This record gives sequence, structure tokens and C-alpha cells, in this order.
Amino acid sequence: MEYNVLDKGFVRLVDILGDDFSAVKAARVSYGKELKTPEKDKKLIFYLMKHGHETPFEHIVFTFHAKAPIFVARQWFRHRIGSFNEASLRYTELKDEFYIPNHVRVNDTEDKQKGVIVDDENLKNNALEIIEKSLEQSYKNYKKLLKMGIAREMARIVLPMSSYTQFYWTVNARSLMNFLNLRADSHAQWEIQQYAIYIAEIFKNKCPWTFEAFIKYRYKGDLLKNKG
Repeated sequence: MEYNVLDKGFVRLVDILGDDFSAVKAARVSYGKELKTPEKDKKLIFYLMKHGHETPFEHIVFTFHAKAPIFVARQWFRHRIGSFNEASLRYTELKDEFYIPNHVRVNDTEDKQKGVIVDDENLKNNALEIIEKSLEQSYKNYKKLLKMGIAREMARIVLPMSSYTQFYWTVNARSLMNFLNLRADSHAQWEIQQYAIYIAEIFKNKCPWTFEAFIKYRYKGDLLKNKG
């Protein structure tokens, strides 16, 4: 499963260990039982989620490959219960790929955590022109430094946070649900919301019972309410 995100990014499922039944088997091992009927197995998942018994869901593990702007990746990497491996600009040369938004936002006067998309076309065009010119100049300077023989690890100093990076993220379903609680929410930055929404789609596709129970009992955000 793969989804295009933002203008040049993506998120794809690389691998998965386990499924809904993995959580069921992990829960039942405590009293020497395994799978029963689909109806009873699904009921157990809902019971676990409703009562906060979340450790069985750690036995479902996803590996994602993501391409995202650096500023999105830095927010993502704050979710520490997971493993990350990121592309290195010490060893590879950055392509001319930067995130250029299709809108601009201003600060919400009532909620400091939110940005509000504006309809002012003049403001939008002026702001995007400044952004694009800045990105063009940064990349020109980067290439000039490389041409001078400056090491990649130093030349990258001039690159902006909108540069695209790629990374692998391995995470268990319990931690994935925590990610969705915080990032599939209108209080999160708009760009990382977009990744969270598609990750939720993958989660729903691969673990439909767990996802449904999560939305019903444990989801604290406001972007996935109609997806259970």
C-alpha cells in the first residue's frame, strides 16, 4: 500500500508482522487459550481496547517507508517508541526537491497550536513567491559548495527545513495509535496531519477490528471520527 502525500512525498507499507489475530493470541496466552470464533475474537479486541489493556497490540508491528519534508520528519521522530533509519546527506547528494505548499496559513488568534488557511490570494502569492525564491537560492548555494569541493556534510548546512528526506519507521500498533491520537488531529501541523490520515488508512486496511475498536474507545483526535 502506498499513498502520495503533499506535493512530492509518500508513505508506503513495507512490511507487517501480525494482524488482529496476533493481539487476540497474545491476550489469551495469559490463560492458556488461543483463537476461538471470529465473533468472539473481535469481541475480545473491543474488550481490550475499551478497558485499556493495550499491551497485546504491541505484537502487531508495521514498517513504513516515508518521504517527507525535514520539518515533518523532526516532528515524527519525537514518537520515540519505534525505530527510525533516515537517508544521510553526508553520503548522498540532495535532489532538487523541496516542499512548496499550495496554500498559506496565519496563526489562529484563539488557539496557538493551529494555523488557519487564508483566502487572501495576494498574500498567498506574495508569500509563496518569497518561499520559492528562497528555496531556489539555497539549492544554488548548495550546488556551488559541492562544486567547490566542500564535503556534503558541510554543504548541507545551507539547505532549508522544507528539503525532502526519506526514512524507515518500524512501530507497533499500540505506538501507532498514540501517533494517530496526536497527529491525526486538527491541533497538529497540517502537513503531518496528511501523513497521519494515510497511515490510518493502512492501519484500517490491515487491522480492521483493531482500528474500529481504537476509533470507538481510544481515539482522542478529531480527523478520523467517521472512519471507524
